[in-house]
Amino acid sequence: SAQRKVQTYNFDVRKNLLEYDDVANEQRKVVYEQRDELLGAKHIADTIEAIREDVANEIVAQFIPPESLEEQWDVPGLENQLKESFGLELAIQKRLDDDKGFHEAEIREWVLSEMLKSHEEKIEKAGAEVVRDFEKTVLLQTLDQFWKEHLANMDHLRQGIHLRGYAQKDPKQEYKREAFTLFTDMLDAIKFHVLEIVSKVQIAEEDVEALEAQRKQQSLMDQQRVQT
Repeated sequence: SAQRKVQTYNFDVRKNLLEYDDVANEQRKVVYEQRDELLGAKHIADTIEAIREDVANEIVAQFIPPESLEEQWDVPGLENQLKESFGLELAIQKRLDDDKGFHEAEIREWVLSEMLKSHEEKIEKAGAEVVRDFEKTVLLQTLDQFWKEHLANMDHLRQGIHLRGYAQKDPKQEYKREAFTLFTDMLDAIKFHVLEIVSKVQIAEEDVEALEAQRKQQSLMDQQRVQT
């Protein structure tokens, strides 16, 4: 009887581990499919455009919540964030003072249009091919970096999730919920980081070559680490 209980317990442990691994494997599948698409694409202009729009909307919403009163807005915070992260100096408060019809939607459109304008100027200076290569390399490098950090966070989460049972919560459901939050946070962080680099760095052809060499070297080191 005791032997059967032990065997049943061991089976349940393996089953739980497989269920936890399934969550990570599903996320891994999404990341690897995205990575393969990036590697196979000649350029990722459409992806960068979508990232730019998402980040612009999220940044504005962070300081100017949708459908909020103007008294709740943090315009100085928004101006500072745009300058520090993306090199944009926009006198948003002055424009609000000068134009009473300038509100939340118009601010989002202005921020996005200025981001796009700055990017087009970069293309004119460095050339479209150099900029596109740089975008692709930065996104691949960022995806690899953030994915490794995410896996470490997932492992840490799994090691402590059983404690949720003491709070009358299902550890597996809590793990799935928090793993999903970690994954979406990672994707948001990737978009912000990529746009920040693409916006602020003055791109030259040698920068692209150096980044690509660094990415390949890191990828080789990771493969060797896995093999050992």
